[in-house]
Amino acid sequence: MNQFQTDTPIYLQVVEEVKSQILSGQLHPGDKLESVREMASRLQVNPNTIQRAFLELEHQGFIVTQRAVGRFVSEDTDFIKRCRQEKIHKTIEQFVREMENYGLTKEDIMKYLVEEEGK
Repeated sequence: MNQFQTDTPIYLQVVEEVKSQILSGQLHPGDKLESVREMASRLQVNPNTIQRAFLELEHQGFIVTQRAVGRFVSEDTDFIKRCRQEKIHKTIEQFVREMENYGLTKEDIMKYLVEEEGK
């Protein structure tokens, strides 16, 4: 994450980036996360921002804290799988709505997707 959007709090952008890494498989169940200080330094943000993001990620169930050891990606693979499926469905719904705003039907969208797959 190199550049932050100005209209969304930075801690929420960090939350979304870490969730994306977990849902995409870049971070695996049980992987240790960077420390607050390491991530804050890398992203050039206040450590309190990262602490707030980690607390939110823990509250949502994506990470767990092991006292005096660090923070780790949740090993609840069923939870991660469900969240990944929800994200995929929401993304597809958003895409379909946007294409419908351009006047495309679902059949038109499917034709475009098939054409793209053949390229």
